[in-house]
Amino acid sequence: MKALRTFIFMMLVTVSLQVAAQSMVEKWNDFYKRSEFYDSHGKLLGWKKYNEFYKRWEYFDSHGQMTKYDKHNDFYDREETKDKYGNTTATSKYNEFYDREEYRDRYGNLTGYKKWNDFYKRYDYFDKHGKLLGYYKYNDFYKRWEYFER
Repeated sequence: MKALRTFIFMMLVTVSLQVAAQSMVEKWNDFYKRSEFYDSHGKLLGWKKYNEFYKRWEYFDSHGQMTKYDKHNDFYDREETKDKYGNTTATSKYNEFYDREEYRDRYGNLTGYKKWNDFYKRYDYFDKHGKLLGYYKYNDFYKRWEYFER
């Protein structure tokens, strides 16, 4: 579950830089056994797939090139995002005191966080200063997660 949350946040950051003020959709492809990411026009942006051998989520661009992967670090009890060469680029860990998932850069600096919003039944994403960047909400009709930027 932590790997999924980390992946969602990292994809949100990536897509938000590429597609300004647009929504993103994550949908499970049962045939290929992977989650696929689409922009608001239905264009495939990339996908993620779980690698059973290495026990990690691997992310691919629309051309099939691996861009990064997420793996749980048992020693630090956190999720680590690594580039395709194995260099740590970001980490995430649940903060029980603030009841939120926090994201940090490779140096340990807070870059943002995610928190469940009970009222709207969605995940809200904030920058390090607490400014709402967007939210992720499940669409029951289409059976997919949708991201909306603020």
